[in-house]
Amino acid sequence: MKRKNTVTAESPPDNAKRPDPPDYFRPSFSEDRLAEISSRGLAHIGDAVYELLVRSWLCSRGALTNRVMHSACIRRVSAGAQAEAAKAIAGQLTPEELEVFRRGRNAHTGSVPRNTDIASYHAATGLETLFGWLWLKGEPERANELFYFITEEKANAD
Repeated sequence: MKRKNTVTAESPPDNAKRPDPPDYFRPSFSEDRLAEISSRGLAHIGDAVYELLVRSWLCSRGALTNRVMHSACIRRVSAGAQAEAAKAIAGQLTPEELEVFRRGRNAHTGSVPRNTDIASYHAATGLETLFGWLWLKGEPERANELFYFITEEKANAD
């Protein structure tokens, strides 16, 4: 026999106000919470943040075909390109940001991709760690500022 769906003291009625979900687009982790996240965890989110910035930047540059945008994105998110980006912003980092970058750069990595050297891979991991940390800290404006500096440095170098 099927039970009727009844409201009890433990379950709120269907029309009850549910709590607001966390805002995953605007995270704001405490310093303690950020310290609990491994460097690889920060680099994981930072990889996505950095790629989203690259993709947004490419779209802002005009009507490119999907293939051209994909190729340009791959070039800019490669370990070598991220290592160059890390060099470009090194002088712009606060002491705290530099410490986060070093934490990521010095983190133990299981393997290094075949198409890059270990120093570039570590620098790229440091950059991703920094961008992940800024994102989770609730400072996307600072991440955007650093990314703008990277893109301007590259444009001025070309």
